Amino acid sequence: MSIDVTDATFQAEVIDRSYEVPVVVDLWAPWCGPCRTLGPILEKVIDATNGQVVLAKVDTDQNPGIARAFQVQSIPAVYALQNGQPVDGFLGAQPEHMVQQFIDALLPGGGDSVLAQLLAEGTEGSFRAALEIDPANEDAIVGLAELLVARGENDQALQFLARIPETDRTRHVAAMARTHLAPDDDYDATLTNLLDRVKGDDEARQQFVDILELMGPHDPRTAAYRKKLTARLY
Repeated sequence: MSIDVTDATFQAEVIDRSYEVPVVVDLWAPWCGPCRTLGPILEKVIDATNGQVVLAKVDTDQNPGIARAFQVQSIPAVYALQNGQPVDGFLGAQPEHMVQQFIDALLPGGGDSVLAQLLAEGTEGSFRAALEIDPANEDAIVGLAELLVARGENDQALQFLARIPETDRTRHVAAMARTHLAPDDDYDATLTNLLDRVKGDDEARQQFVDILELMGPHDPRTAAYRKKLTARLY
């Protein structure tokens, strides 16, 4: 569903209506080429929601008051409003799949659906996009951190992991980020060397614990080394 909105009707058609359904405001002008590209895409995608989202088209040449309210610097500019407030938006013409994601996120449960799709994609870009929707999403943070560690960007991985409370998953990836050992290291020599330093050296103790984390509970050596660590500390 699309309507043409003016400065005079903006309050009723956009602000007031946004308390009932999400309203997408398309700021355009007849002389704007990208606007003519984006407009039909917005109409197609929003029409497919069967009234769950409303499209409000604003000719900025004829309605400068609305353009000033949104502090528009360039068009096309698109904003989504819910409960009287802007909740999302973008500038410039976008391909249909991006517009579809934008609209899907406005539908009931749509944010969850988009989030699930992004997490399933499993790329750095999709994980970062997921974090824009849910900044504390553990799946996105752990997935992104794993990619960063694989690329050697360990400090950045640890910064992302620090955003959320520690869990078994975050602890394992953090251990990967903090531990710099050769892939063929069997850990025994390193752990033995660290054992003499763990009591008075916080860094050595952290490295010792990280290595045990990487070895995991199924390694028969893990329990024995934990006992040795406890004996040295206490």
